[in-house]
Amino acid sequence: MQGSSNRSSGSCPGWLMTAVAPWGENAEDAYDQGLVELGLGDARLIEVQGAFLPMGFVAVPPAHLPMGSLVECHLASSYAYNGSTACAGVAWASCQTPEEEQVAVVAKISTESDYEETESLLKRNLQRRLASRDLEVLSFDVAVDEVTAAQDHFGVAMAALILPDSLKMMANTGRTRGLTKSATKAMETAAKRVDTKAPAAPAMRPGSKRPDFSL
Repeated sequence: MQGSSNRSSGSCPGWLMTAVAPWGENAEDAYDQGLVELGLGDARLIEVQGAFLPMGFVAVPPAHLPMGSLVECHLASSYAYNGSTACAGVAWASCQTPEEEQVAVVAKISTESDYEETESLLKRNLQRRLASRDLEVLSFDVAVDEVTAAQDHFGVAMAALILPDSLKMMANTGRTRGLTKSATKAMETAAKRVDTKAPAAPAMRPGSKRPDFSL
């Protein structure tokens, strides 16, 4: 385990974890069991969306979290029932922008496919996020898990990128980047678009003459 005393100043540590819970009485029960297996059972979670991770992200080994910790995580959950199978995965990539600034990107996925197909789809999702932002990958890691639900029970496969200190680094952001080529083209197209919506009719006052709409 790696504690906060070993973390470099200004870094945002995080780690990938997966877990399965095949014996849930219902979906909520399976979800809670999955959180316990992930090491998040005693934490208060903020599930975040989006591609970019906080500046200074660095991958570290998993660590124990104190009870009641407020933790940011990118979480993928996939449910199965009565012998069916489900998979969930999360991946991160350390990247470099065209301006030679280092950033990190995350992707996640939930499927009813097998482990190998889910891992392949997750990597493709990650590649698309890199391509759409003109990023060059430096290193990456992937975590996928698969669950088969027990008979007459719910199961869940969970994968998470856990960021225990990110909320303390809210002001740590990078420079403003220019738009990618595809985004620039989309904005230029929108600016040239002719707006065909008719203007709103003027408000009518009591006693005023109704306008003539006949042709």
